[in-house]
Amino acid sequence: MDVINFTRRRFLKQSAGMLVGVLAASSGALALIAPTRTWALSLETLDTTTGEVILQATRHIYPHAKLDDAVYALVVKDLDAAAKTDAAVGQLLKDGVAELNKRAGGTWISLSKDDQFHVLHRLADSAFFQKIRSTAVVSLYNNDMAFAHFGYESASYDKGGYFNRGFQDLDWLPDPPEEASPAKE
Repeated sequence: MDVINFTRRRFLKQSAGMLVGVLAASSGALALIAPTRTWALSLETLDTTTGEVILQATRHIYPHAKLDDAVYALVVKDLDAAAKTDAAVGQLLKDGVAELNKRAGGTWISLSKDDQFHVLHRLADSAFFQKIRSTAVVSLYNNDMAFAHFGYESASYDKGGYFNRGFQDLDWLPDPPEEASPAKE
């Protein structure tokens, strides 16, 4: 059996960048499925700064105050993978970050959240913004961590349909008719 000498230095040399974080104490359901409270994302193409900007931009595009950064990091992961296979995507993302910094008159990530939003909003029609938005709509919402956060139990066919999962009653309506909630068999 070969032993691989995998030092921190070697790991960092092989990665273009790295995003790290800690799950918030309020992460509730997300904390239950996560193996630890800390997370790290190794970037193969994008640098750390670009990854952080994309993560924060995604938070502005799809804001959820209590959704943890670990879920938003999945968007960065998918964009990093796209940049690895398509140099044009990598250049688009780097140029977009440069444009944000230019419009911020310095470093966009160091602006207040409100100022970040206003600068980003001015780029809403750009290919950079649209690439993040279109990737995020899938990456952000189609994963187990987002499902846990939002309380989505999975598709109806996964566990025998909605009827068998307690959705056969209409007691949440003001005065449901008796036939609207049939007895379980």
